[in-house]
This record gives sequence, structure tokens and C-alpha cells, in this order.
Amino acid sequence: MARPSHFPFLRALASGASRLFAGLSLGLLLLPSAANAHVMDGPLGGFGSGFGHPLAGPDHFLAMLAVGLWGAQIGGRTVWTLPATFPMIMCVGGVLGMLGILPTDIVQVGIALSVLALGGVIAANWKAPEWVALLLISIFAILHGIPHGVLAPRATDPAAFTVGFVVSTGVIHVVGIAIGAALKPIAGGRLVQGLGAAIALAGLWFLLAPAAA
Repeated sequence: MARPSHFPFLRALASGASRLFAGLSLGLLLLPSAANAHVMDGPLGGFGSGFGHPLAGPDHFLAMLAVGLWGAQIGGRTVWTLPATFPMIMCVGGVLGMLGILPTDIVQVGIALSVLALGGVIAANWKAPEWVALLLISIFAILHGIPHGVLAPRATDPAAFTVGFVVSTGVIHVVGIAIGAALKPIAGGRLVQGLGAAIALAGLWFLLAPAAA
């Protein structure tokens, strides 16, 4: 049987995906507002606003994508346990956000660190034990859920807003899994590791940009 890397189409797909993510990472580094991606001004609606929030925040988007990529990279049950756990635990973070438990600055630093760490474990091709991976993404899920909890009471329909961002998060996970599964057999998984490195670089920018401002 021919190896997947022997097909020109798959090699072109992998090359295109690598260039795309390199371009996205560079674009994120050039965005002065990226470090404050979870700050949203103006009125919020219901499901649509909640669904669009993770897509509009590059830090959240990259972390969610990385969860799917890491699950696909590790393989086994983690392909579905990581993406299934993250949105559920994120709702806990949402409740903490509504209660104002943690200061915004600490949460933003934690979110930046989550992007850096998730990208780093993918770049390192770390096949963590399932319980360790679940513990790590649960901590990050709480941090990512807090800003949504802060915003939800401002929405015209807080319940629909919450459902929207949970569904959007799941969709981003699925995209990450699909990309990871498609690229994992190619070049010994190094393309997936390269995407992880690009994500980690963006996370480093999110972390350092506020200090440089």
C-alpha cells in the first residue's frame, strides 16, 4: 500500500496548510490588539454573538485549535476526550467569570500562557498520559471560560450567548482534529509539530505584547 506522503495532493495540502498557518501567525504578531483579543465593546446579542466571540479572538481560536491538534497528535481516546472535556470545563470558568473571581490581568496572562504551552507540547510531540493532558487542558479551559462569563451577562440572551460560544469552541476543536489527522501521517508528523511551534510563537507574543506596549 502506498504511503500517504507519496500522493502529490496530500503533499500540496500539507505545504499549503503550513504556509497558511505561518501567515496567520505572522499576522497575529502584527496585530497590536491581539493581546487584548477577549475585550469586546458594544452590545452583544445571543447565539450569534457567542458563536462569533471565539472566532474573533485569536488567542482563544489558536488555543482551541491546538486542543484538537494535540488530541489528534496523541491519538487514541484523547482524540475525543480532550475536545469533549474542554467546553464542559470552560462553562465552569464562565461561572467564575460571572462571579468576578480572578482579576482580568491575571486571566489574560493565563490565556497567553495556554496558547504558548499548547503550541509547545505539540511542537515537542509530547505524548502525555491522558489524565495529565486532561488536567492541563482543564486548567486552560477555566481560564478561557472566564472572559465569556464576564461578557455573558451583557448579552441580550445570556443563555443563547453561552450556547453559542460552547458550540463555536467545539467546531474549532473539530477543525484542529481534522488538520492534525490529515497532516499527522506526512513527514513523520513534523508538519503538525511546525504548526505547534507557530502557535507557541503567537502565544509568546500574546504574553509579551502588553509589557512592550
